[in-house]
Amino acid sequence: MSDFDERTVGCLRVRIDRTLCVGFGDCVSASPNAFTLDESDVAIFVQPESVEREELLRACASCPVDALTVWDEKGNQLVP
Repeated sequence: MSDFDERTVGCLRVRIDRTLCVGFGDCVSASPNAFTLDESDVAIFVQPESVEREELLRACASCPVDALTVWDEKGNQLVP
């Protein structure tokens, strides 16, 4: 598996850095429909397109180790 997992969700580009994720699960608590932890306790996508934009942004921003990064359609980094 790659060190990065990336999805386009609406007009957002969301990236999980698997090398930074340590499995706190704050993103899962904030949006269980968008994220879960795999068998290694690393965040993975579930269905991020099924949640509202603000919920997805809050979930990504909740990561204490900045393993989740979000950019808008213009390439501006929104999170962290």
